[in-house]
Amino acid sequence: MAIKMKIKKGDKVQVIAGDDKGTTAEVLRVITKKQAVIVAGCKIAKKAVKPSEENKEGGFDSKEMPIHISNVKKVED
Repeated sequence: MAIKMKIKKGDKVQVIAGDDKGTTAEVLRVITKKQAVIVAGCKIAKKAVKPSEENKEGGFDSKEMPIHISNVKKVED
């Protein structure tokens, strides 16, 4: 059964808990199964990338990680 989420992609939210507390940004993606959202510029993690055809050297890539829905609140524009 799908869970109804009050926050949608493109909404402005404020992070109310965690390292990025107080940050206001836009929701990039909503993950309903995990009850999480991905917020632009928040909870950045470095991920290792293997060398490939496009990326010859590999190295590290910065990526936004999911934040639980209870740790964000919707902000009116």
